[in-house]
Amino acid sequence: MNKSILVLGTRGIPNVPGGVESHCQSLYPLLVEKYALDIMVTARKPYVPYTESVYEGVKLKALPTMTNKSLEAPLHSFLAAFYAIKEGVDIVHVHAIGSGLVIPLLRLFGKKVVFTHHSQNYDHQKWGKVAKFILRLGEKWAMKYSSEVIVISDFMQNLMNEKYGRNDTHLIFNGVNPPQLPAPSKINDYLSKYDLKPRDYIIAVGRFSQEKGLDVLLEAYKLSGIKKKLVLVGDSDHVTEYSYRLKNTAREMDNVILTGFLSGEELHSIFSQADIFVLPSFSEGLPIALLEAMSFSLPAIVSDIPANKAVHLDEKCYFPCGDSQKLAALLTMTVDQPLVCYAEYLKKYDWQLIAQQTHDVFLALDNG
Repeated sequence: MNKSILVLGTRGIPNVPGGVESHCQSLYPLLVEKYALDIMVTARKPYVPYTESVYEGVKLKALPTMTNKSLEAPLHSFLAAFYAIKEGVDIVHVHAIGSGLVIPLLRLFGKKVVFTHHSQNYDHQKWGKVAKFILRLGEKWAMKYSSEVIVISDFMQNLMNEKYGRNDTHLIFNGVNPPQLPAPSKINDYLSKYDLKPRDYIIAVGRFSQEKGLDVLLEAYKLSGIKKKLVLVGDSDHVTEYSYRLKNTAREMDNVILTGFLSGEELHSIFSQADIFVLPSFSEGLPIALLEAMSFSLPAIVSDIPANKAVHLDEKCYFPCGDSQKLAALLTMTVDQPLVCYAEYLKKYDWQLIAQQTHDVFLALDNG
């Protein structure tokens, strides 16, 4: 396959926080390495230090956008779409429904479009009525006009068939890389930075926005009376009333540690040594943070939303979404439990397999 591919719908790579960003950072270097594809990922200038660069064989191009939570993704997507048209690329791979608005334009100019549906973002509490309307429209146009559609969970596959009659979607899961940890001495250095000890803290990893439910976790932690520390890894892209309130509440509590966004060795070191991983989200696609926790064998407690249930953990790992009392009880029951072997679960979340399946979708464009 000797065609040029442009990617839009991500803030950028490498090491830009976010589920779509982690997905792209893992996937595209593998596609370049295994299949010698010509791939360019478009990034949003506020989030990356380059205008043009290369990451593990993937070309990178930063385009401007507004740092406004409602306009940022659509504006950047239109700029990236016009760039794709100007550069004459063959295939555009679009990520996330906020970017789905540009797909009719790309098809009008003869581009073949692969769309990956990561999450029903319109379920997120942070969006107002207009933003939710735009996101729903992006999903509708993506389903109607994309040449090929990838979904990341069986739940999403069934939903797209029910809502739009799109019964030809490709089910390709998110992935997780095998753990790569630094030397024990370096891990201890990272832990010492936050005054942490191995298996002596609970961890949650995610953006500080309402749909992640971290306020529910703080309430549950307070109710539980657990003496182990609670570590919140993440922050918000834009200061909001919710993120401001969440951080203030956390700072007023004993034994709650805010690390900010972490990446690379530091993230893996802090992540891997926790006692419990908690994901209290109200909305997810297929959460990479949960897959990473599983790769570190951490006992997991997750909300019972469909996207989390689709991972098919043991029933005892789930609590009713938004119920801080039930979460508190589950935290108390789960502390000091042994590590868990998730080897069988993780087989289908292998990036080598995911790269092969994605390449097959690109090949299907030639046969379509």
